Amino acid sequence: QVQLVESGGGLVQAGGSLRLSCTASGRTIRMGWFRQAPGKERTFVARISMSTGVTYYADSLKGRFTISRDNAKNTVYLQMNSLKPEDTAVYYCGAGGLADFDYWGQGTQVTVSS
Repeated sequence: QVQLVESGGGLVQAGGSLRLSCTASGRTIRMGWFRQAPGKERTFVARISMSTGVTYYADSLKGRFTISRDNAKNTVYLQMNSLKPEDTAVYYCGAGGLADFDYWGQGTQVTVSS
């Protein structure tokens, strides 16, 4: 069982930046970020292979969000720039194998004010 602890959420003005962190209690094959806005379903943001560093992003977020990793710390980061009010959501960290995300963090709130 892998536990995930997220941090870094908060309130920021539109155009600002935030960096989220997610630390896993053990090694996983890949980690990623999802988000869930009020009244909407959880959607994919980005993922990264912990071994190769290969990344994949939701098309709409390319260029503004960057996912990275620190294998020594079993940690992934999500750098979010040029934030918009529509980025407001609870951001969840996920981890797992090649097929699916088996483990989830508790979520961290990101609120972007206009």
